[in-house]
Amino acid sequence: MGGDAAPKVVIDGVVDYLKDHKDEDIHLVLVGKEREIRKIIKKNHIDFPDNIEIINAREAILMREHFFSYWKRREKTSIQKAIDLVKQDKAQAMVSAGNTGAVMAIAKNVLGTMKAIERPALAIMVPTLKGSSLMVDVGANVDSKPRNLVQFALMGKVYLESVMGIKNPRIALMSIGEEESKGNELIKTTHNLLKSMDINFVGNVEGRDVYVGEADLIVTDGFTGNVTLKVTEGVVDVMLSMLKREITGNLLSKLGFFLLKSSLRRIRKKMDYSEYGGALLLGVNGIIIIGHGGSNRKAIKNAIHLSKKFIVENVLAKISKEIEKMQGTFKELRYV
Repeated sequence: MGGDAAPKVVIDGVVDYLKDHKDEDIHLVLVGKEREIRKIIKKNHIDFPDNIEIINAREAILMREHFFSYWKRREKTSIQKAIDLVKQDKAQAMVSAGNTGAVMAIAKNVLGTMKAIERPALAIMVPTLKGSSLMVDVGANVDSKPRNLVQFALMGKVYLESVMGIKNPRIALMSIGEEESKGNELIKTTHNLLKSMDINFVGNVEGRDVYVGEADLIVTDGFTGNVTLKVTEGVVDVMLSMLKREITGNLLSKLGFFLLKSSLRRIRKKMDYSEYGGALLLGVNGIIIIGHGGSNRKAIKNAIHLSKKFIVENVLAKISKEIEKMQGTFKELRYV
């Protein structure tokens, strides 16, 4: 039931995934208002595969609904019912394009956090000139303390090393300048902490450097990270619209577009958020993928693919194992 165009876009994404992966042994569960889901399936003549199950949920949390509005009735909501399936080992991962705050709060409450982790964080791979980088946090925590950012850095480091195979990843801190003295108190304190640790800390990066690829991991608070992603999406959309307007202006421009069409298509694909599916909620005892609120059917399909990748690569066990080794480090940060 989550997302601006739910539930139809979610149903479409699920069906598309199964069409593209007919040979996979996979079982998908749609959790939401069953009557509404079946009505959409019937109305749109959707070919509904046998390996999709529907579990009814009486309530749905609205996209911008406040914590105090949904918390008392959370057990009846589709988000909690879906996360309960993960808790009960009836599902190996949960995907949602719904209310980010609600998914994070309920996941933390139901699944709990890994040992020594105070706050979960959203981690997402972003395209760069040199490949891709992991950005943490991109929306789970609006207000963070220095110790939270350090934990985000260490969780991201473990993720890159154990899942992506990047040895000794380059870790950078998002700030308003490269100098150590730049930034607010949160950033300056975090910078000093990261600098004192036995990690490959390369210093601060500015917003303009995020997509250059000078760091494998970019650490930031959820407010700044989310704004960075949203601004990027907006810039990409505007630039593509401006480009389209210019290239249709005259015959010579149209000819140039024809020659560059395949290159432009590849660039757009790299910058399209729907290609990445969603962000992993790092730090909870379960695989939780949170998609963009404006997710289309392709984004839902790719979010499912991403969740399966994490299952197959046993990402949760790998991260848990490495985090346990760092408990001493985390305990030292409890008062920072």
